[in-house]
Formats: sequence, C-alpha cells, structure tokens
Amino acid sequence: MRFTCRVLMVGLTGGIGSGKSAVARRLAALGAVVIDSDRLAREVVAPGTDGFAEVGREFGTGVRAADGGLDRAALARVVFADPTGRRRLEAIVHPRVRAGVEERAAVAPAGSVVVNDVPLLVEAGLADRYQLVVVVLADEGRRVARLVRDRGMTEQEALARIAAQARDEQRRAVADIVIDNDGTLEELTARVDEVWAELRARAV
Repeated sequence: MRFTCRVLMVGLTGGIGSGKSAVARRLAALGAVVIDSDRLAREVVAPGTDGFAEVGREFGTGVRAADGGLDRAALARVVFADPTGRRRLEAIVHPRVRAGVEERAAVAPAGSVVVNDVPLLVEAGLADRYQLVVVVLADEGRRVARLVRDRGMTEQEALARIAAQARDEQRRAVADIVIDNDGTLEELTARVDEVWAELRARAV
C-alpha cells in the first residue's frame, strides 16, 4: 500500500549515529509532520499489546525487564547476534509500525510534508513507498565516536551495530536527497533548511 498523494510523503533514513534524529527534530521545528518509527516500534510491543505477547512467545522470558516490559538491551543482544532472530523480530514489529504510520499520515492536513523517520528503511525495502527519500550520511569514525559519547557503547558495540545495518552505498542508491553530516551542527542546520525549502516547493 502506498501513501495517499494528499500529502508529500518523505522517508528519512540514515545509519545509527549519522545524526538522522537531529535532522528530524529540525524538520519538525520547521513545520514538517514527523512520524517517529522508532517510537512506534516501542509502542507496538508495549506491555498489554499483542506485539508484546508475540515477542514473549518468540524470545522467552529472558527479554522481560523487572518492571514487566521488554528488556530492550537484552533483546538487542539476542537479535544483533543472530540474523534469524532479527528477522523474526522484524516480522513482528514492522507490519504493526507500517500500519501506525499509515494511520498518522492519513490524518495529516492536506498539503503537509509528512516525514517518516525510518532507521531501517533500506533494510526493510521500503524506499518505493515514499515520494522522496532523504538519507543522512556521516563518516563511520564520526558515527562510532558519537555512539560511544552519546549512547555509552563501546567501540566494538558501535561497530557491530553499524555492521548490522545497510551500507552507505545502499542508502545512496535509494536517495533522492542526501544530507552529509560530517561538519558542525550549524552546518547541518543550514543544510536541513535548504532541504526543507525543496520539500515545501514539492508539496505545493
């Protein structure tokens, strides 16, 4: 199912540590309707949902936290070490997230720029669902440094997470617009503002 043409539907993606979230925040501040697929992914496996129950059946009690929710760190260790496990988790989460995105896009005002922040857009083969795909790229060394500094990962953990995702050349292959984020925050902001002007022009 493709999204309705009453809005400009943009897929925003980038590898972990690329700065994609900073781009999404700036686009939201400029007026985009931003849908956070990561947040949706958490919501669809929250306690009490059928997604939560299915994760429990697939992965057992070892991924349950003391508070009754999911122990996301434990689940991440399981699925990032096991491609089959990762595919099983994606089969639970991705269809539910897509349904949530479609619901939110359907109620956006006509003429809106709706930006779906999708970390695994390339990996899930979703590029052709969007009218435009915006890709945020950054040098691997910078990404590792950001993950160590901002998320408390070890260098080895950061490299493993990067290796588990699509390569930058795969992202470039589906990109309509590329945002390089190897500079300062000010430079990134200026580039996002340029992209916003282009998106608004296309939405009219």
